[in-house]
Amino acid sequence: MTIIGFVRHGVTAWNKEGRAQGSMDVPLDEEGIEMAKRVADRLTTEKWDIIYTSHLKRASKTAEIIAEKMPNVELVEDPRLREVSGGMVEGTTEAERIEKWGEDWRLLDMGFESQEAIISRGLESIHEIRRKHPGDRVLVVSHGSFIKRLLNELITDTVYETSLDNTSLTIVELSDDKNSCRLFNCTAHLSL
Repeated sequence: MTIIGFVRHGVTAWNKEGRAQGSMDVPLDEEGIEMAKRVADRLTTEKWDIIYTSHLKRASKTAEIIAEKMPNVELVEDPRLREVSGGMVEGTTEAERIEKWGEDWRLLDMGFESQEAIISRGLESIHEIRRKHPGDRVLVVSHGSFIKRLLNELITDTVYETSLDNTSLTIVELSDDKNSCRLFNCTAHLSL
């Protein structure tokens, strides 16, 4: 059994403004860096064998902060773990989208990355991780929408609709029989 600990990146200024980030390379803000330090402190109390991360700054910086606390754990960038591409809405708020494209903007072709492409690259990365690290505990630092979509593919007996919080930890056990989610969207480290 391989255990995957999914960590959503720390908060960014665009998160706070309600701007769609998608594949835009938005950095963590100061609060996001502090959040990453807190999740890093939490994760050092557990055993993790390797860290994989999206190449986008907000995730890779979160992963670097975690890796600094785990000097013997390798950090690997994988662009397949990037956030879902939001096409033309990237960089905009809901109010700006309505102003620009109208109330029904969601019905327009906005150039979003297809569900098939998202799941294909995500599962390809997870299957490769599982093949390379059988029986290991692997951290994957990535993005909220991407992680949630992967969870819904990996865990078939539950539908995950809740948005993931910044620096939340979700732990999934991957086995030959049935995958299971042992922890979902946990941010206990932010309350300490």
